Amino acid sequence: MRLNLLSIPVSRHADLGELEAAVVSCRQCPRLVAWRERVADEKRAAFRDETYWGRPIPGFGDPESRIVVLGLAPAAHGANRTGRVFTGDRSGDWLFRAMHRAGLANQATSVSADDGLRLVGAWVTAAVKCAPPANKPLPSERDACAPFLRREFELLADARVVVCLGGFGYDAACRHFGVRPRPKFGHGLEVALPDGPTLLCSFHPSQQNTFTGRLTEQMLDDVFSRAVELSRG
Repeated sequence: MRLNLLSIPVSRHADLGELEAAVVSCRQCPRLVAWRERVADEKRAAFRDETYWGRPIPGFGDPESRIVVLGLAPAAHGANRTGRVFTGDRSGDWLFRAMHRAGLANQATSVSADDGLRLVGAWVTAAVKCAPPANKPLPSERDACAPFLRREFELLADARVVVCLGGFGYDAACRHFGVRPRPKFGHGLEVALPDGPTLLCSFHPSQQNTFTGRLTEQMLDDVFSRAVELSRG
């Protein structure tokens, strides 16, 4: 188990452990199961000597977090390889550097599940728990994963801010919290929920966005600085 379980109630410890076990053992979506296992078997040449995780990816971080970071899905040769969300790919490099600068992570790198990374006051997860082909889950696959996300938010009862990475993460958060009408997604958008956390949006730190300059490190830093500010409100 990769949870930081210090100083939390025993019941929450048990519930998070049960959720993680349920996520990791899920085989509900045939297309996703076939793809994640095919990728784990064929591998990328750069990682040919590594054993891929090849299973669904549970959330990771501080169970008492006030900030939840919600992404799309695991990367085929990132989390699907390493077994930890946003770990082992360039999106994760950008994300955890920003979280480290914001004081939410003890280090700026995230390369393997046993690299010593710890999150403080933050939790990172994905709306879909398996790596999808072309990084595009089907609506049915999104809906099949929704109960996992619902339970995750129930257990992360201290959350005051949800940082939505990209439109998919924002859509998943809006679906979960029943946001209607739904403001149009945009970087820096804030949606304060009357009986819930504030949704704070960022462009996803994908290579498509970071290589083109659509998302800069300063833009991501600004989002996490605002998330920390809101979490203390």
